[in-house]
Amino acid sequence: MIFVTVGTQLPFDRLIGAMDAWAGANPQAQVFAQVGPTTQPPRHMPFAAFLSPQEADERLRSATLIVGHAGMGTVLTALQAGRPLIIVPRRASLGEHRNEHQLATARWLVERPGIGVAMDESELPRWLSCPPDCGSLPPYASGPLVERLAAEIASAARRRR
Repeated sequence: MIFVTVGTQLPFDRLIGAMDAWAGANPQAQVFAQVGPTTQPPRHMPFAAFLSPQEADERLRSATLIVGHAGMGTVLTALQAGRPLIIVPRRASLGEHRNEHQLATARWLVERPGIGVAMDESELPRWLSCPPDCGSLPPYASGPLVERLAAEIASAARRRR
């Protein structure tokens, strides 16, 4: 089962639309999406706007693949669960976020094992055709990832002051 998640803060209709189109063209695939505050509900895949933490954990643990935005929560959750991940960065230039930090995250993660980076929705079908053994994330965070996360957290804390 493919679990699609966009988080809870902002709509990500571009990703949901692309996954819905793919699910429509691949009816044999099992796909479930957590769509957030979307303005375009899917027609070809079951979905929920929001999931409880327990429901999200169940979906994640039963997934063979996770597709989501390039938020660090999504990346860390996939890392912890040992599930392969495809990320599509939100773009501030398209009104999907406040700044372009997800583009920077995606560029930084592009060579990591177990992570497919689709810089835009047109690249999703190629990644979705990857066989199940295309790799998964190691069960621990690397030193550079931990250092980057610490720097991001410190930066966010300074901005809030």
